[in-house]
Amino acid sequence: MGEVRFFRAMALKAILALLGLPSILLLAPSLLIRGQQRPSVDELLQQFEISTVFWQQFKVAKAIVAANDASVLRRLEPWLAHKDRCLRGNAAYIFGRLGNPRGFDVIVAILGDRSEEREVHAISSAGGTSLYGQIRQDRYYAAHLLGDLKDPGAIPILVPLLTDPDVNYIVAWSLGQIGDRSAIKALIGSLSDPNPSMRVLAIYALVELKAAEALPRLRQLLNDDARSSFDKLESVAQAAQAAIAKLQSEPVR
Repeated sequence: MGEVRFFRAMALKAILALLGLPSILLLAPSLLIRGQQRPSVDELLQQFEISTVFWQQFKVAKAIVAANDASVLRRLEPWLAHKDRCLRGNAAYIFGRLGNPRGFDVIVAILGDRSEEREVHAISSAGGTSLYGQIRQDRYYAAHLLGDLKDPGAIPILVPLLTDPDVNYIVAWSLGQIGDRSAIKALIGSLSDPNPSMRVLAIYALVELKAAEALPRLRQLLNDDARSSFDKLESVAQAAQAAIAKLQSEPVR
């Protein structure tokens, strides 16, 4: 179990790097607990409504989901049309996790949305705002949220995006998080991706899925010394070796 958490953490570091977020942000102490007293659902909703930073708001969204009170959805319904696609996605995540299919549909719509009418916060290399960068970030975050929802209905939507350079890193992670073995064949195919970072992330996802059928292909990568572009610049061969050890230790299915 600890090794799986390690693979998951490595994948998340790559994802945060692409989103331009330092990993320390998601490791910060939660703002949701004051001492030992947990906030009420109403207090959580207030925190959600005043949050303007999407990753902070997502922490609140998870706490709202944990409260398991579907009555919150009526109050959150306007958020499903918020111009900030990341904040819209956080509300949709709550809907989806509380059993309302509109949440899934809204997140899928964000993933396919390339329209120009949106709030733009992404910054270009020149220092100004970047519409393209914002569209990329919004789609990337939507793919992340599909992984968080863990709805197998996302598999046929995500698999074709394994070759989309704007979102493929997070798609591999999300397929692993959803946990549906129907994604294994496509992920094995991604082990031939020309980008070594993508090959490494596909390896991580296959470990999450306990995909022993990937072992023959993983062994072929033991001489692949190309390095990923995130964290410790792990090589494909190193990731494959660790994955082989983990998958060989799994009970036979």
